[in-house]
Formats: sequence, structure tokens, C-alpha cells
Amino acid sequence: MTIRRIQPGPRMSQAVTHGNVVYLAGQVAAGAPGKSVSEQTKDILSRIDALLAEAGTDKSKLITTNIWLSDISTFNEMNAAWDAWVAPGAAPARATVESKLASPDYTVEIMVTAALD
Repeated sequence: MTIRRIQPGPRMSQAVTHGNVVYLAGQVAAGAPGKSVSEQTKDILSRIDALLAEAGTDKSKLITTNIWLSDISTFNEMNAAWDAWVAPGAAPARATVESKLASPDYTVEIMVTAALD
């Protein structure tokens, strides 16, 4: 099976496909650093949409999602943006935890795995 790297860099690729699966790297709100959890979540979900499209799939094919919040008290704020975005009837298996993130400008990080078929 072929491995395809999408937007590869020296440290990581933004997505990798193998077989009928695409694995996205953890995405942060590069377009909204320092903004609210809601704005960061929306920015990240837009980035995820673009990466999934580049891989040849979409959010209706999500398999798993991991979400990291720098402050778990923002869980409901993140969920409001998530619930408005996730495809109806196609919610993935998901875990959400509190964790210190790489920069204090980022309060949310999301990583997804999706089917390509």
C-alpha cells in the first residue's frame, strides 16, 4: 500500500494517507491564535475540512477524534462550535482532555482520523 504525505514538513506532515484511511496531525488555530475557544475551534475545524478535502474525503467519514483543551472549563464553548460543525449522524468516537499545549496562544488542539472510501 502506498503512503501519501500531505503538506509534509521537516518535522511532520499535516496529513498522511495509508490504505483507505487519512490521519491528520493535531491542528491548532494558526488563523486565530490568542482568540476565544469558540473562534479557535472554528478555525481548526475549517483547517480540518481543507485537509480532509485535499486527502479526498470529508467530515462525514470521521472515525476518531482527539481534542485537547488547555482549560477543561471551556468544554461547553468548544462543544458548541463542534456540534454546529460535525456531520449529523456521523459523529466519530471522541476523547477530550485537558492538557498544556505547545503555546499559550493556543487553547484547543484537534486531531482526526477519517475513512477515504
